[in-house]
Amino acid sequence: MIEITFYDEVASELLTYSVILAKSKGKRIFCKHREHEGYEIPGGHIEPGETALEAAGRELYEETGAFDFKLEPLFVYSANERSENGVLIGTETYGMVYAADILSFEGELHCEIEYTLVTDTLPEKWAYPHIQPRIVDEAIRRGKY
Repeated sequence: MIEITFYDEVASELLTYSVILAKSKGKRIFCKHREHEGYEIPGGHIEPGETALEAAGRELYEETGAFDFKLEPLFVYSANERSENGVLIGTETYGMVYAADILSFEGELHCEIEYTLVTDTLPEKWAYPHIQPRIVDEAIRRGKY
């Protein structure tokens, strides 16, 4: 079981991921990874020497082709895997969630993303169904998505 917790902020050194809830002209943007079933929220690992904000910009560009965009920090999530009896299995990981308003796209995807989905609705099939819908739900609950 994956336990998801939300925070307003944490120490920046705890952050390992940046996740971007992206929109363009009021429509939501999701990615289809070449090797995964379902759709995912743009994002990925924070590289050494990179801030969470820099990683968010890089990942958004690489995974959607977004060229001109505005990023706003929303909240932090953590994921923690537990056994059925509640015993911690892994290490808690933290990710910064951003909202993005994409103003223009370059057009070319620069990584493992097969294509992007531009939609008014949420995907029915998620690449990470135990994490990503929870992030979206939290952003909606906070009135940010």
